[in-house]
Amino acid sequence: MKIRFNPRALVAAIPLFIVLAVLATIGARWGWVRSFLGDTLAVIWVYYLFKAVLRAPVLPLASLAFGVGALVELGQYLVAHMGWYIPNRVVRVVLGSTADWWDVAAYALGGLAVLAIELPLQRRRAANRPR
Repeated sequence: MKIRFNPRALVAAIPLFIVLAVLATIGARWGWVRSFLGDTLAVIWVYYLFKAVLRAPVLPLASLAFGVGALVELGQYLVAHMGWYIPNRVVRVVLGSTADWWDVAAYALGGLAVLAIELPLQRRRAANRPR
């Protein structure tokens, strides 16, 4: 893994962030679209953020993005289990407030979506490289 800037990955992350912001605000009453699809897109967004600043193979970055989601879910569980309260509404919306296995499934789906998108692109780039 090396640090380097990838403008294409940043360009991919920006519209994903906008969609996530819309889901968190306007889409607050959209049920599963906000929760499950939002969590799936969040992992894809985190992947592209990592890809914007790190040069690494797809699988480690996708795994890292999934790991971020899993850590957020663990944090939600610990907050509820310890009886803590997060007073900042924005932090509660961004991090979530209820631990749920469906969220972990959504994070896994996001990681698989990254692999489904990036691995064929990676193969295509390798095939087009001059030898």
